Amino acid sequence: MNEKLYQVALEFIPGIGDVNAKNLIAYCGSASAVFTAKISHLKKIPGIGPKTIDLLSSAQPLHEAERVIKEASKKGIDIHHFTDSSYPEKLKQTIDSPNIIYSKGTINSWSKVLAIVGTRNATDYGRTITERIIEDARDLGLVVVSGLAYGIDITAHRAALKANIPTIGVLAGGLDRIYPASHKKPAEEMLENGGLISENPPGIQAEAHFFPARNRIIAGMSDAVVVIEAARKGGALITANIADSYNRTVFAVPGDLENRFSEGCNYLIRNQKALIYTGVDDLKYHLNWDTEKPNAERPVKHDFSKLPEGDQKLLSTLSDHPAGLAVDEIAWRTQTPINQLAGNLLNLEFQGLIKSLPGKKYKLS
Repeated sequence: MNEKLYQVALEFIPGIGDVNAKNLIAYCGSASAVFTAKISHLKKIPGIGPKTIDLLSSAQPLHEAERVIKEASKKGIDIHHFTDSSYPEKLKQTIDSPNIIYSKGTINSWSKVLAIVGTRNATDYGRTITERIIEDARDLGLVVVSGLAYGIDITAHRAALKANIPTIGVLAGGLDRIYPASHKKPAEEMLENGGLISENPPGIQAEAHFFPARNRIIAGMSDAVVVIEAARKGGALITANIADSYNRTVFAVPGDLENRFSEGCNYLIRNQKALIYTGVDDLKYHLNWDTEKPNAERPVKHDFSKLPEGDQKLLSTLSDHPAGLAVDEIAWRTQTPINQLAGNLLNLEFQGLIKSLPGKKYKLS
C-alpha cells in the first residue's frame, strides 16, 4: 500500500504526537513498518506504551487516513510528510515540527523567509509600518509568512501581494475552511505567488486551541520574526517566544508607550528578547541578507587558520549554526569554561567577527 497512507494514519493514533510519531519511524525505518512491527520491538521504543501498540493494530487509523487523502486530492490539497523533500526545510529542523502538513500553492522554494506578526487590533501606525517594512524589503528576494488573521497578519499578506512578494499563510484549521471567511479572496490570490499551509486536514474548523500550535509553524518556517504591535499576552508574543527557542532572530517594532498594543513589542526590546526594528537595514545587517548579489552563494565555511586555536574552534562552531547559538550551547560544543568563553566572545565581537543577539546568543558577522 502507499507509504503516504501509513504516514497520515499515524496522525489518527490518539495521543501519539509528532515527536513520538517521528521516533516510531526512526526505530522502524518507515511508517508502514510501524504498523507491521512486532509487539516486542514496539515495546522497546521510548514513549510508546501498550495503548499505542493496541491502536497500531486497529484498522481505524488507516480508514481515516484513506478518507483524508481522498478528500485532500479532491480539493487540490497537497500532503507532505516530514521526510519528504517538499516539506519546508527550516520547519523540518525544529524538534516539534508537524509530522504531516497540508498545503496549497508553493511553500518550499525560498531561502529567505520573514514572518510578520502582530495584534488583530492594529492601529493606523501598525498597518503603515507593516506596509513600509514589506515595501522596503521587496528587493531582498524573500517570502513573507503570517497567519492570515485580522490586523497585522492580513495587512502583511495584502502588502506582499501588492509588492509582488511571495507570501504564505499558516492556518489553524483545514485549508478548505479559510478563517476568517472574509480573507478568502486574498488567500486565493496568495496561491498565485506563495501558498497556504496547515497541519490540520481538510474539514477541520479553526478552534482556539489550534492557534498556539499554528504559531510554532510560523516561527519554525522563518529565518526571522518581526513583531508589529502586540499586547503583553497574545499570539504574537507566543510566536516570538517560540521563534527565540528555535534560535530564530526576533525583531520588534517600538511603539507608543501609552498604547497597550505596543506593550508587547516594548517588553521584548526592554528584556532583550528581540532586536529593535528601525528599518530594512536591520534585516540586512543581522541576517546577512545582501541585495547587491542576490544569486551569490555564501560560503559555508570560513578561513580562521590565522587565529588562536580556541577562537578557531569557537568560530567554526558558529559557522555551522548560521542562526546563532546560546552561550551555554557554545560552551558545551567547544568544551570551553563559561568564564573563559565570555572573554573570548567579547574579544571576537570587538574584532567584528561575531554579533551578539537577544537571549545571550551569538552568530558570525
